[in-house]
Amino acid sequence: MDTRADTDAFVQPESTESTPLVDSAARTDTPTLRAFSVLEHLVAAKGALSLAELAGIIEQPKASLHRMLQSLEAGGFVAREPGQKNAYVIGPRLERLGVDVMMHSGARRQRHAILERLVADLGETCNLGTLHDTQVLYLDRCESPWALRLELKPGSHVPAHCSASGKLLLSTMPRDDRAALIRAMRLERFTPNTFDDPNLLEAELDRIAHKGIAVDNEEFVLGIACVAVPVFDSRGKCIAAIAVHGPVSRMALSRALTFVPRLQEAAADLTATF
Repeated sequence: MDTRADTDAFVQPESTESTPLVDSAARTDTPTLRAFSVLEHLVAAKGALSLAELAGIIEQPKASLHRMLQSLEAGGFVAREPGQKNAYVIGPRLERLGVDVMMHSGARRQRHAILERLVADLGETCNLGTLHDTQVLYLDRCESPWALRLELKPGSHVPAHCSASGKLLLSTMPRDDRAALIRAMRLERFTPNTFDDPNLLEAELDRIAHKGIAVDNEEFVLGIACVAVPVFDSRGKCIAAIAVHGPVSRMALSRALTFVPRLQEAAADLTATF
């Protein structure tokens, strides 16, 4: 009995076509990732980017890119530059997201440990802050053991124009952007030492930009002095400020300035966390 026919019934012919592989480039070219690419370029840009500029960078037709930007704008992730119809900057929702990432990222414990060592060395409260609108947002703080201190929790805001960290961060902005922001700010006078004149404040910011060090000489709270230095990210961009502050009865401004080398060491350690 010939069983070849029965056997052949179970033998599947070899396919002459191979299973198509998903192109790795196609996996990285999706609407979601293109939207993230747009946001990345807006974050990295020094100013607003026009629709034409973004289309050239992303290599996407203007019509589809415009639809994407409309969706991102509706969601609060991008915003139109005031006075310009088709120029875009990061929106308030993206800005809040960036702040939340910095405050709750896995590097937070490492940053806090750096602040703790700094407080142990200097004996005064130290904080890490970033610019948020026209204020300084404290990403983290480590309090001194003294009973007499100015206590503010992480997440607190202080005015930028009369705090050492705020003035330092303002000083790193492009001059035209900085001038426009200062004139839009409410320069409230908290003490006799507060810079409440835009021209005097800009001159102070020029000095800070030249020295790379900012001070608060009882400008926000009478009796409290502060010194701040910049914290850079891995690309060399100033992303935050680290500062020490305390009552002048215990830490005169002249003494606070002697802490600058140690603050700069801590700032260098913090660079690896951004």
